[in-house]
Amino acid sequence: MSRERGAAVPEFVLALVVVLPIVIGIVQLALLAHVRSTLTAAAAEGARAGAPLGASVADAERSARRLADTTLAARFADDITATRTTLDGLPVVQVTMHAEVPPLGVAGPGIPLTMSGHAVVQEQP
Repeated sequence: MSRERGAAVPEFVLALVVVLPIVIGIVQLALLAHVRSTLTAAAAEGARAGAPLGASVADAERSARRLADTTLAARFADDITATRTTLDGLPVVQVTMHAEVPPLGVAGPGIPLTMSGHAVVQEQP
């Protein structure tokens, strides 16, 4: 008769202690990547909205906020700024977004992210 009867539960618990943090870490990295790419796309689209003739930086900020609010939770789009500046000698609209991603998207101290998008401003011919 084998002496390993009833060893399945302790083995499962020991394996779970190793595997669970790895799975949670992968989920957190996936959430960070998703939030980062989504907000980067929203910032770039906002900058493009502020680049045509007659558009203002308020249009850029409003567009970026609308996109961020519709694709993610509104709490991720709380700090959005749009400015006109120059980049490599060209006038551009720059939209910068700051967000904080809490662990597993729930609560607690978050990981700060800063994304920005640029678009060349259309000028009078």
